[in-house]
Amino acid sequence: MGCDRNCGLIAGAVIGAVLAVFGGILMPVGDMLIEKTIKKQVVLEEGTIAFQNWVKTGTEVYRQFWIFDVQNPEEVIANSSKIKVKQRGPYTYRVRYLAKKNITHDSESHTVSFVQPNGAIFEPSLSVGTENDTWTVLNLAVAAAPHLYPNAFVQVVLNSLIKKSKSSMFQRRTVKEFLWGYTDPFLSLVPYPISTTVGVFYPYNNTADGVYTVFTGKDNISKVAIIDTYKGKRNLSYWPSYCDMINGTDAASFPPFVEKTQVLRFFSSDICRSIYAVFGAEVNLKGIPVYRFVLPSMAFASPLQNPDNHCFCTEKIVSKNCTSYGVLDIGKCKEGKPVYISLPHFLHASPDIGEPIEGLSPNEDEHSTYLDVEPITGFTLRFAKRLQVNILVKPARKIDTLKNLKRNYIVPVLWLNETGTIGDEKAEKFRKQVTGKINLLGLVEIILLSVGVVMFVAFMISYCACRSKRVK
Repeated sequence: MGCDRNCGLIAGAVIGAVLAVFGGILMPVGDMLIEKTIKKQVVLEEGTIAFQNWVKTGTEVYRQFWIFDVQNPEEVIANSSKIKVKQRGPYTYRVRYLAKKNITHDSESHTVSFVQPNGAIFEPSLSVGTENDTWTVLNLAVAAAPHLYPNAFVQVVLNSLIKKSKSSMFQRRTVKEFLWGYTDPFLSLVPYPISTTVGVFYPYNNTADGVYTVFTGKDNISKVAIIDTYKGKRNLSYWPSYCDMINGTDAASFPPFVEKTQVLRFFSSDICRSIYAVFGAEVNLKGIPVYRFVLPSMAFASPLQNPDNHCFCTEKIVSKNCTSYGVLDIGKCKEGKPVYISLPHFLHASPDIGEPIEGLSPNEDEHSTYLDVEPITGFTLRFAKRLQVNILVKPARKIDTLKNLKRNYIVPVLWLNETGTIGDEKAEKFRKQVTGKINLLGLVEIILLSVGVVMFVAFMISYCACRSKRVK
């Protein structure tokens, strides 16, 4: 009887040890299975989850606009006063709803090329008013004229056309006109062939962004979705050699198994450059653990603070010999127009940038850019891209409406918030296919290991106690 009991205790201990060992073995095996499955599904080729969502995003993406309505246009023109603005918005459009086109695979280089069609659909229910709301805004054509035509004689001619068309430094425009284009009366009088349509985002609808070429990850998963620097240059030949480098992805996804210590690099055609984000916090998104990566202030720092930005300091006077920070001159990719990009309300900009403007209230929560990335797959499940478009306006002695200006203005014309969040249905599907399976496997590993250890310890204690009693 004692022998049978001892045998039972030893057998139980053995079973516990086996379970513990099996649980321990299952951990690396399970991790290998997860890694193999993820690597297979994130490759950009027909039949994978990544490719399906890459061709056409299943997430609804919206772009909100806030227009800066100028309150004192006459004072500014006459006295070079501070420009008083009030933001009007949001005016919301659905964007990125069109599938990628001209998708071409190259099996030798393991790349895929494509163009991204552009389109915008107004969403009245998500807007404060209609596209016909009218505000006082900067006159884009008049503001750009002295930059594009610095010759004094030419400016005299342009001044006569500006006055004849009854144009001024500011104008009244509807939201639709200002964003997507209108026929400018001043440009319509220019006696030689030029485009007479002006708009902050003109042209946009029925155009395409690209051509881009990205790696599929078939041969090297660490390169998946990363833009091929050499094939993906598009038409960026106007930048110096360093500045035309396109690094990273399009921010829709990143190579899998993202670490908190990583710097995520991505290209944004809106600002004509590659930029980066760093880890900010762990966030729970609809039951899915994600890493929030944020755009740091250093991304818009002066070249003295961030040498990578030397390409975007082309105006030594306005930038105070490249010591000002918070704005990037992207005029070279906007046909020479004096366009500057910043964060909304000049967030993280040097005080001199916003000093001539009244009515701005920079706020980190409302005006910062972030990406919520699921770390195992590298998929971006939520994002908020926030940018401000500004125009540099300088005094011009030969143009009446600009001749009384006594300072340079970087005038904010609008800011945008482009957002996208994984939908409830897709989030549930993601939890079942990815997060749920990983959590279940992890739970099984822990249970087997824990139960095994407990059984082994319990039976060994019982065995020792039994032996002790027999000795007595």
